[in-house]
Amino acid sequence: MHPQRDLPDEDLMLAYARGDASAFDLLYARHEAGLYRFVRRLLGASLAAQADEVFQDAWLRIVAARASFQPQGAAWRTWAFTIAHNAAMDRLRVAGREVSVDRDEDGDDPLDWLLARADQLAPSSEDLAYWRAAGAQLLHCLEALPQAQRAAFLLHHEDGASVEDLARRLSLPFETAKSRLRYALKKLRGCMGDYLAALEPAR
Repeated sequence: MHPQRDLPDEDLMLAYARGDASAFDLLYARHEAGLYRFVRRLLGASLAAQADEVFQDAWLRIVAARASFQPQGAAWRTWAFTIAHNAAMDRLRVAGREVSVDRDEDGDDPLDWLLARADQLAPSSEDLAYWRAAGAQLLHCLEALPQAQRAAFLLHHEDGASVEDLARRLSLPFETAKSRLRYALKKLRGCMGDYLAALEPAR
């Protein structure tokens, strides 16, 4: 057993900053899937083809900033997700992206969030088609959100950022960050109305 595997992210980053490449390998393995999903959702369907490039750019920025990481500040995951958010926002600005509601082919991805709302571990086989449709609808709803609201929702959902965290990380007044998250949740609930209504008895 490698003792590094038990270290928290912050200690691994400090070890990597001191030149331990294996510490970075562990960080990457821990967070590859979550960070990629976060970038993918931020970019949306119309920029899906650029998700790999932005994902790689985010990790390059993490590598470049390794010496500046301070564990007494934000947690490593919060720090890394903020870097990934900024990389995605830079790409969206360059692309001059308009809001798109194109259907996303990765229809299973949003099920984690939807099923968490229902307090269910997994859909039964007979309900799988229903839940896939619900997942596709959620992607459609995320696509329809304004970029700023989608970013606030994803930072809150994917990284567990509080409103205070959102305000700090997005350089916004507290009330503005709170409003963005509230409006995003309101729009998502409205867009997912039929599906969420069906879940009420299960709570």
